Amino acid sequence: MNPLIIVAIVVVVVLLIVYISIRNNISRTQVKIDEASAGIDVALQKRYDVLTKMLDVVKAYTKYEKETILEVIKVRQGMSMDEKVEADKKMSEEFSKISVVAENYPELRSSDNYKTLQQAIADTEEHLQAARRMFNSNVSKLNQLLVTFPSSMVASSMGVTKRAFYEVEEAKKEDVKMDFE
Repeated sequence: MNPLIIVAIVVVVVLLIVYISIRNNISRTQVKIDEASAGIDVALQKRYDVLTKMLDVVKAYTKYEKETILEVIKVRQGMSMDEKVEADKKMSEEFSKISVVAENYPELRSSDNYKTLQQAIADTEEHLQAARRMFNSNVSKLNQLLVTFPSSMVASSMGVTKRAFYEVEEAKKEDVKMDFE
């Protein structure tokens, strides 16, 4: 066999392998972008679910505490001094029982509800930021492949075009409104 034909076959095979390798790399990167996009959707859904549920819990508990305090004040307003002393004694006894329960079950205190809400907010926001960073990282990788040789030629033959980085709509840049009333 002619050495020139052998060299030509080797060159064609090498070019084919390079082409297939680059094509696979571009395809994998596109899949990673789609996966990261879905990750953003999951993080946004988690943010909505967790924060609205936690906010409802905190609002309900805050309302309960407020109503309890207002009820105590209202009841005390119509009492004589002796009745107030007796009520205070009973409330002190009940409070000591409640304190023991709160010490044994600290999650019952409202301040813990707020701490939990704050932690849930921080966790969901971090999860969302990580998903956005992953998406943008994959878009960056694909866009780099599209502007470097020889992958730009392969991408062009595949019809692949640049992808846009994740950017938040102006209306969505605002955080979840935390209204405790």
